[in-house]
This record gives sequence, C-alpha cells and structure tokens, in this order.
Amino acid sequence: MTLFSRSHTATGSPVTSTVIAMTTSASVPTESEGAIPGGTVTDRLVEANGRYAEAFTDPGMDARPVLRVAVVACMDARIDLHAALGLELGDCHTIRNAGGVVTDDVIRSLTISQRKLGTRSIVLIHHTGCGLEAITEDFRTELEMEVGQRPAWAVESFRDVDQDVRQSMQRVRTSPFLQHTDDVRGFVFDVKTGLLREIDPA
Repeated sequence: MTLFSRSHTATGSPVTSTVIAMTTSASVPTESEGAIPGGTVTDRLVEANGRYAEAFTDPGMDARPVLRVAVVACMDARIDLHAALGLELGDCHTIRNAGGVVTDDVIRSLTISQRKLGTRSIVLIHHTGCGLEAITEDFRTELEMEVGQRPAWAVESFRDVDQDVRQSMQRVRTSPFLQHTDDVRGFVFDVKTGLLREIDPA
C-alpha cells in the first residue's frame, strides 16, 4: 500500500512522494526537564504547551486540509498517524475513536469535513491487536449494573478486523450525508511491523 507524503523544494513548491511503512510511538513517559514535582499529567501537558507557545508562530493556514483527505483511525496510542503517513500540519482531517469504527459521530465529522471544508478522499485505518477485539457488547450491561444507566452508544466490538474495516467502508459509502464516496479505502495497520495492509471491500 502506498500513501502520500509532501515535502517542498527550495522554491517552496510541493513535491509528492510515497510512503510504504508506518511507525509507532510507544515509549514510556519520563520526567521532562522542569516538570512540576508531584503535578498531574495534565499539569505536565500544560507546561509543555507553554514551551511550545514560546516558539510558536502563526502558520497562516486555511482551515481546509491541503490534501483534501480525512483519515479515520483508532485512538490507539501506538499509532502516530501524521508521522506514519508522511503528513504535515494542515494536510488532513484526523478523526479518531476506539477502534476507528464509523459511528454516527464519525459520519457527522466527515459530513462537515466534506461539505464545509472541502475534503474528497476518506482513509479508514484499523489495526492488529485492537482492544475492541477483547470485549463485547456486554460491557454496556456491566456499566448499567455499575452506574444505574445503560449507555446509548454501542461498544462496536468485533472479532474479525478485516470484516470490521469492510463494514466501516460500507457505512461511509451508503451514508446519504456524504457527497464524495468514490475514493474510500480501508486498511489494517500492523502494530508489530508498522505496515498498512489494504482491505478489499468485496
């Protein structure tokens, strides 16, 4: 499978190349320099943002993704989508949730992405070893027993990752709200090798 990346020439013109492998980032967090002693993880993130903001300059970008693509992927912390797909700031819309499944809320985001912000292509990415393969819809019953209220949402658990990618592609392609469904492709990311494997929608 090949996806795009973009670099620039000395004149600033975009140059398109292809990317075959994906990488992951699963390092264990360590104490950052100047970290707040005894602070929370959120304190640490806010402190890091302060350092980021000191060197920040407005990139002057439009809200419309440069490559006119939306990527729907699992929230798994091992998948660094921008680095893995050779994407830069401003290139795409990224929509992530547990499992990378196409839910009503994903359709909401994709609809806004297409109709108001000009995206045309959709890339769906599941992965090996997903946590949703280890639970069932019984999780909703467990929650109901614990808190006294049954969740309105479905867990969207699955046993066959390939088939779940196909289901996600079908949900996108049959949505009445999406205008552009001719370029919808689905993949499974291997967390051990960093490679994408394309799934035949048939």
